[in-house]
Amino acid sequence: MPDLAVNYEDIAAAAGRIAGIANRTPVMTSRTVNERTGAEVFFKCENFQRAGAFKFRGACNATRRLTPEQRQRGVLTYSSGNHAQALALACKLVETPLTIVMPDDAPAVKVAASRGYGAEVILYDPDQTKREQLGSKLAEERGLSLIPPYDHPHIVAGAGTCAKEFIEEVGPLDLLLVCCGGGGLLSGCAISTKHLAPGCRVIGVEPDGGDDGVRSFKTRELQRVANPQTIADGAKTPSLGRINFPIILEHVDDMVSVSDAQIVSAMRVLWERMKLVVEPTGALATAALLEGVVPAPRGGRIGVVLSGGNVDLARVGELFAGA
Repeated sequence: MPDLAVNYEDIAAAAGRIAGIANRTPVMTSRTVNERTGAEVFFKCENFQRAGAFKFRGACNATRRLTPEQRQRGVLTYSSGNHAQALALACKLVETPLTIVMPDDAPAVKVAASRGYGAEVILYDPDQTKREQLGSKLAEERGLSLIPPYDHPHIVAGAGTCAKEFIEEVGPLDLLLVCCGGGGLLSGCAISTKHLAPGCRVIGVEPDGGDDGVRSFKTRELQRVANPQTIADGAKTPSLGRINFPIILEHVDDMVSVSDAQIVSAMRVLWERMKLVVEPTGALATAALLEGVVPAPRGGRIGVVLSGGNVDLARVGELFAGA
């Protein structure tokens, strides 16, 4: 196992760096969910984070670690949406120009939000182009600092502040369920959890259509999936990151996947019973709990991270109508 690129001290430093800039998001509970699971369940609501998702934590931490020269030259990233708009806002706050490479099938609401924060958006066809190659090429040509959506130590450290806040507020947990796309949130939260609540099991949750992380975890070799097909657009990542994969192997206890139908079912509970607007990716962890993919420890204390709430309202009716 190589030396891990991020430790708890990095997360604690990130928490101080973003304090007063990133929101300290609320924790919600539901008697209905508690009765259904036979446990005490706490939801960390990152759908109330600035820019609508946990991604602002890492984006804020990363941009505030740029040198004055790097800020002046500008930043480039590639993202399907949440990291794009989070980094766009973070760059705006430090007056740094940003270029974003986004797939042409990204949710319109996320493209519009990224442009609204002042970023230049370059669309590409995911069936024809690999975003990592295009992003690296443009960054080199333009002399821009590349801040990828999850495979970056400053991004992982920022994401880890989510679980740090969570456990500091509710106390030790028996189980923490975390949504997983590229693994930045999962790896950062796992570091914080194992430091603050060593006895807590940490489980990452992916969509069935993008289960590269599950396969990587089981085989202990980095697996890939080409252009994942799932409604969880925030989890349409080709693979876990080379920085966060070793962290996941070290600190995560298990990984599972859920179907799109299970995601929509979980969204319905969050929307109807808890009045929480959560996007498909943000409901991954909830789906694993409510659908029994991860059995709830009877009488246990369970934490669930709702990673974001940037929903394309034009598609919501279609999702729920087909449930």
